[in-house]
Amino acid sequence: MNRYSVGDRPVSQVMGEFIRGMVGKAWGIALTMTCVAIVLGACLSAPLAASASPLTVAALPSGNPISNGKALLRYSLPIENDTLRSVQGNLEQMSNDLRAKRWGPIDKKAKKAQRTLEKKSAELLVGVPDSFMPEATELVSQIGTGLEDLRLAVDDRDREGIWIKRNEILDRIGAIEESLVTEFPFEVPEEYGNLPQLKGRATVELETSRGTIQVTLDGYSAPVTAGSFVDLVQRGFYDNLPFIRAENSYVLQFGDPDGPDQGFNDPKTGEYRAIPLEIMVEGDTEPLYEYTTEEMGLFKKLPVLPFSAYGALAMARPESNNNGGSSQVFFFLFEPELTPAGANLLDGRYAVFGYTISDKNGKPILDKMRAGDKVISAKVISGAENLLQPT
Repeated sequence: MNRYSVGDRPVSQVMGEFIRGMVGKAWGIALTMTCVAIVLGACLSAPLAASASPLTVAALPSGNPISNGKALLRYSLPIENDTLRSVQGNLEQMSNDLRAKRWGPIDKKAKKAQRTLEKKSAELLVGVPDSFMPEATELVSQIGTGLEDLRLAVDDRDREGIWIKRNEILDRIGAIEESLVTEFPFEVPEEYGNLPQLKGRATVELETSRGTIQVTLDGYSAPVTAGSFVDLVQRGFYDNLPFIRAENSYVLQFGDPDGPDQGFNDPKTGEYRAIPLEIMVEGDTEPLYEYTTEEMGLFKKLPVLPFSAYGALAMARPESNNNGGSSQVFFFLFEPELTPAGANLLDGRYAVFGYTISDKNGKPILDKMRAGDKVISAKVISGAENLLQPT
């Protein structure tokens, strides 16, 4: 096999497919060229030289990046409860062991989570508001029962049973963690006060010509980007719009309106609604605006919402304008062999604002999508009350 080949296809062929998709008025050019860089970066097997560019170094984080959208959403919540995070961490870390059928490490993590629950159950509820305390107490009880069932599944080497029980427990942990966020944790800069803002989370259901998927939008990490998208969904903007770009194992883009406009023009003002680049980086308490992490010299900083999960939803934009995004968005079709988690050139350059949460991250449906397929309808099914319209 050629050192620069992708499976049985040479990189030149993959690049050719991208270039052929560059025609048209949509902003696929910037995104396409970035994805070409992804292919090259992902396929090079030789070690990086000491003089590698800062961007390349930043694209190679240590450890195993999280590649599950629900897990990324759990970890991105602005909360402080180390005990709850400890139980969650042991369960999240089972995923790699489960794929490799490493039963010993799985059992060890399950026991550790169970011991923490037994010894520190009261600490799991620290910070839970009084109004949610009865429900949270019941959830802790269900987590305990779930861990017992999980260990039985481990004893039986029941891989599917372990996966199901683990996910059920993590969903309950996530519900408790969401209750800990009792107020929006920061103030969005005043200069963006003329834009809709999502002060929390919302779930949007997209009915497409290939099936229905659900996407959870994270306003805690990207309130302006997510808020604009929710606003457009409520306006019916995306209904009957086609997918304009569908690159296998890379991106799936939509949101280009009919006519010459490439984004949303506010009917009240007649002006183009431009959305600033908005990225929350690990360790920060509020997003950074208008500049890529590379431009700010944050070469070792990773976004809280990275492009490491299949079905990550992000804002598209013109190549030359960080702050020119509007209505066009894209799903990142994560492919481990071509775009390894944490080793792509999109992180810090485009704003992720949500993840698909349908079965298998919506993969069965998104994989089928082709250019010309349509979003039949889009609707907010939860979290609409978190949308703050400009006054």
